[in-house]
Amino acid sequence: MKKDLLSIQDLTTKDVNLLIDTALKIKSDIKDYSDVMHGRTVVLIFDKPSLRTRITFEVAMRQFGGNSIYMHGNEISLGVRETVSDAAKNLSRWVDGVVMRTFGHDIIAELAESATIPVVNALTDLEHPCQALACLLTLHEHFDNLHGRKMVFVGDGNNVAHSLMLLAPLAGMDFTMCCPVGYEPDDEIASAAKRMAVETGTTYLNDNDPESAVKDADLIYTDVWASMGQECEAEKRSQEFQEYQVNSDLLAAAGTDCLVTHCLPAHRGEEITSEVLDSPRSIAFDEAENRLHIQKAVLYTLLGM
Repeated sequence: MKKDLLSIQDLTTKDVNLLIDTALKIKSDIKDYSDVMHGRTVVLIFDKPSLRTRITFEVAMRQFGGNSIYMHGNEISLGVRETVSDAAKNLSRWVDGVVMRTFGHDIIAELAESATIPVVNALTDLEHPCQALACLLTLHEHFDNLHGRKMVFVGDGNNVAHSLMLLAPLAGMDFTMCCPVGYEPDDEIASAAKRMAVETGTTYLNDNDPESAVKDADLIYTDVWASMGQECEAEKRSQEFQEYQVNSDLLAAAGTDCLVTHCLPAHRGEEITSEVLDSPRSIAFDEAENRLHIQKAVLYTLLGM
């Protein structure tokens, strides 16, 4: 693997398989890994609120016998108090890795370029690679084989959608993006996903009709309609996404074996109903648990091996 995990595009199929296999091994018996990070420290720099991401990274380091330091972005004001490059050079002298959750993807890219230690993307406005990998780990636990399976993202073409559409072809899965007109994914990300689909013999499709999109789906993925930083658009988006709610009718249109998930936190009654989120076909909370295990695999692979 590369030094950093900033984007799913940093990974190959071999890398993805390594991370999934490592996560499954660590999950099966953490005792074998309880001292692999002894004496090592990771700093978590978070500009955005977090429940799952912060706790799972902190627990991962603790269960590995290492340490973590949490810092809100306001405490260091990257690019204001000092340049991002200078901060990266300082951090590289003190800690063994940086986990960053921020807005602009260019900030984490600049940090990684100047740092000599691994940098992990814990979410930017462009991508959320750890979330996508947690989804893939969860699917491996539910299906014997992912090749030829169909993943459908219903909702906004956001950072989670970006990482999933890039990861699906590496896992041999077909991907369909279903969103209202005007809320499509980033053009460069979508182009990369289409290219990767061609290279791997999978498909990438766009479909504005939810019922058509989810036909024969193995997984429906959804997320909030207005992401962090888009709160001022929430009312407008709520109106324009009404037909894209993941509910029992949409799940029925997908078929009897289709699973459903959400990266959480969920706005129940908006992008997904409680009936679906709490149903036996929901793997959202399995995926949330697997954030811990896949992030352990990421840390172990980048820092511990």
